[in-house]
Amino acid sequence: MFACMKKLLLICFACFAYTPSIHAAMQLDTVMTKFGAVAGYVSDQVHIFKGIPFAAPPVGKLRWNRPQDPEPWQGVKTCTQFAASPIQNDPKPFLCWSEEFITPPDSLSEDCLYLNIWTNRISGKTKKSVFVWIYGGGFSSGSAACPIYDGTAMAKKGIVFVSFNYRVGVFGFMAHPELTKEQGSSGNYGLMDQIKALQWIQQNIAAFGGDPDQVTIGGQSAGSMSVQALIASPLAKGLFTRAIAESGALFPDRASQPLRDAENIGLTLQKKLGLGSLADMRSLPADNMLQAMGAFGRMGPILDDYVLPSGLKERFDNGNYNDVPLLAGWTANDADLLMGPVHFSAAKAQQDAKQQYGTKADAFLAAFPARTDSLANKSGRILGLMNFAIIPSVHWALRSKKQVFLYQINHIPTAKEGFPDYGAFHTSEVPYVLHTLHTWQRKWQAHDYRVQEFLNDYWVNFIKTGNPNGKGLVEWKPYEANTGAILEVNNEARLVNHLWQQQIDILL
Repeated sequence: MFACMKKLLLICFACFAYTPSIHAAMQLDTVMTKFGAVAGYVSDQVHIFKGIPFAAPPVGKLRWNRPQDPEPWQGVKTCTQFAASPIQNDPKPFLCWSEEFITPPDSLSEDCLYLNIWTNRISGKTKKSVFVWIYGGGFSSGSAACPIYDGTAMAKKGIVFVSFNYRVGVFGFMAHPELTKEQGSSGNYGLMDQIKALQWIQQNIAAFGGDPDQVTIGGQSAGSMSVQALIASPLAKGLFTRAIAESGALFPDRASQPLRDAENIGLTLQKKLGLGSLADMRSLPADNMLQAMGAFGRMGPILDDYVLPSGLKERFDNGNYNDVPLLAGWTANDADLLMGPVHFSAAKAQQDAKQQYGTKADAFLAAFPARTDSLANKSGRILGLMNFAIIPSVHWALRSKKQVFLYQINHIPTAKEGFPDYGAFHTSEVPYVLHTLHTWQRKWQAHDYRVQEFLNDYWVNFIKTGNPNGKGLVEWKPYEANTGAILEVNNEARLVNHLWQQQIDILL
């Protein structure tokens, strides 16, 4: 049983888009960016800009190419609606991910490289801290326009909130020998989009009231893996000062693949399409490309030695990365739905333990009991969570020279009538930490709003100072080897030392 746990796909499902009404909104004064003037609107005392181009449309010859600067424009560009989401398979609600988490299917395009900004003040001498949100979706889906990613509440607390789109799936992560010859490397276009957006922020965010020297990147699931990729990438050096990683990590090379392997997938795709060259692939309609890609599964980050260096584990072990203060963690049921229905027998679990751990098998089985089938199943679930989220987060924390604050969220959202209870499921914390429960249609209770308030306060404090602590909050101490301090969140928060320590000691 335990051998198969280590083969869990790090497929991360998250969210993806909506466009609220802007009735009763008033036009903003013009804000000048490097490429031209933009105008947004004011809603609930927050200045909002949607659909600002940060790169040229990645179409035609720019399909599978590094993002380029957008063409400068004359006049004022109206930026009051979300731009198209990145092209992807038809997004539909499924399992615990209701429509608030899903990209609307009527606005998908290759022309998707746009960002959105929420800020409560544009003028003024004091610049505000910036929070840049990166969506999840397993690198195959996603959008910055998801309802639960609304930045209004963050802006009201003095944060300049930024979200952006990046290419996903075959358009964001296809490698190919011709591309490598053309560009020196290939794949990772989605990650390069993220870097391009961060460069745009450095150049332009001051005009929106933000401080380019106080930028926190954050994301959940594939967005969290993206955060670690940016921390690992030499191309992202100096583009951010803090990081938040919710439910996901690339380490140790589990959610990435060598360039040669990725190139072979690109060649196989070309053969399936019956096309003779890269030029033919670039001219193929996007829908045809998506359909052909269906048989190849998911694409994601590539160890190309340009965006992402090979040997991520060694780089993190040696401190050879963009080390910044970090807030990271997981939900109690993060791995459950990714694992699907799993049934283990006690006999098989004990046999696997002896084969994998030899003389340490007894210690392993003490940490992951398998005396009965019921215990084996429970341990299998725990092991799945350990491998998916806990071990990567703890490993990261132990190697950082900066302060790292770890959390585990056990809080279960109030159930929706007629909807299964999925527990503290993957992505369930996002509306709490971003203070967007109002976008998620459920009959919220007092304890839900209480959890939203203190979790959002922790996140805002960290974005502003690098420390989540503040007045009225349970003290959250950084994770250290001798204390193993982790903030555990139920209906209230409490700091727990050495949470999961027996299991961590076996696996780390």
